Amino acid sequence: MKTYKFEIFTATIEKNIREGIFKPGHKLPSVRELKAQYKTSISTIQNGYEHLVILGLVESVPKSGYYVSNRPEVVKQAPKPRLRPVVRDAIFKHHLGLTTSLRAGRKLSEFNVAAPGDLLMPQKLLLRTMQQVIREQGAGLLHYYPSNGGATLKASIVKRAAAHQSILHPDELVVTDGALQALYIALTAVCNAGDVVAVESPCVFSALEVIRVLQLKVIEIPVDPLTGFDVDFLKKACHNTPVKAVIITPNFHNPTGLSLTQEQQLALLSIAQQHHIAVIENDIYGDLHFHGPRPSTIRRFDDSGLVLTYASYAKTLAPGIRLGWLSAGKFMQRAEQVKFALGSTVSPLYQETVNKLLAGSSYDRHVRAFRMQLARNAHFAIHLLSAHFPKKTAIITPAGGYNLWVKLPEHVDMTHFYAQCEKIGIRFTPGSTFSFSGTFDKHFRLVFADKFFPKKIEAIKLLGKRLR
Repeated sequence: MKTYKFEIFTATIEKNIREGIFKPGHKLPSVRELKAQYKTSISTIQNGYEHLVILGLVESVPKSGYYVSNRPEVVKQAPKPRLRPVVRDAIFKHHLGLTTSLRAGRKLSEFNVAAPGDLLMPQKLLLRTMQQVIREQGAGLLHYYPSNGGATLKASIVKRAAAHQSILHPDELVVTDGALQALYIALTAVCNAGDVVAVESPCVFSALEVIRVLQLKVIEIPVDPLTGFDVDFLKKACHNTPVKAVIITPNFHNPTGLSLTQEQQLALLSIAQQHHIAVIENDIYGDLHFHGPRPSTIRRFDDSGLVLTYASYAKTLAPGIRLGWLSAGKFMQRAEQVKFALGSTVSPLYQETVNKLLAGSSYDRHVRAFRMQLARNAHFAIHLLSAHFPKKTAIITPAGGYNLWVKLPEHVDMTHFYAQCEKIGIRFTPGSTFSFSGTFDKHFRLVFADKFFPKKIEAIKLLGKRLR
């Protein structure tokens, strides 16, 4: 069983609680006291206390600290077999909470959820199209569809890709339950447990979690704020290490918003072909460019079958539309088997709805308006932070997508920063979730895919004031 750094102190606290030495209501040492005592980081101590909260042994009292739970069953002698948190991972739960919405509970000004806000989703268009599909297809929607997806939907996906010079073959397409499933299928088709994959650094938490679940090893390739993905670093890594796959977002990388130049794409593909490395490219933000033509993908230049491309419609339409796709290249045989094992059919209603939107002009009209709104939001968010946050706050200006990558000055105490966020009721995604190494503790991601209501604007202004 995996061990965590926080167990050096949580084991002692847990033992004292279960044996009745620490009684209900007993105040436990503060985070800073334990940090000094055990000479570890504040985040380690906080993760440890969250672990004890999950077990039901400890309660957090806002502005006061941590106390032994008042629930009477907590202090009973633990029965055999001893209860262990075998079905929950405290670190995973913590990171998941930082990257998902709390709208069902406490109301926050949320800038941490990578999904379009309610007022930017084409709600009427989607519901109207679904109703048309139901009237037209009727009971046919209640049957299994082909495991890899319906033929007409795949034809629409192929046609759209061809418009930006990405040549896909319908026989190499797998319709998936979103982009994350597509990534899971791609990695499973290419790699075995223990294989090494190269990822962008920073890298989105969900991709890191898939890698961890599949028990793969990681080489983090730096994404420079000015020059982007470090192809030379990847080249050196591939000479020294048997890299099996590269996971890359060529267009509007999450969280930096940066894109690969054509030269970088060609150089990366050359390295992959030289070392026979699969390139798994995420084009989920490709439709959300702020200016110029729709960017293409690495697949455009590939004739080897080593490039696997995936995307979904969760970012452009609505997060509840669980429909994505994977073009698996030469790995199609294995990808098809993995997809079937995960579940034979993606929702027929979603498939027919998306196909109807793609076949007409509705999708393009929506995306055109959506990306213009995103461009305005990005401009507004950058100026808002620049005007109210401390000097030397660094912000990367994106050319598409809906993420801002922000680095606070070195003098800012990040514990104080997130404490103020909690008090004000504002939530960003901490930079620490974007790496296994903790490299980005001074960073955070701001998602601007929602309306900037006055409450949100005032929350950012207040936060900036408290940081100055």
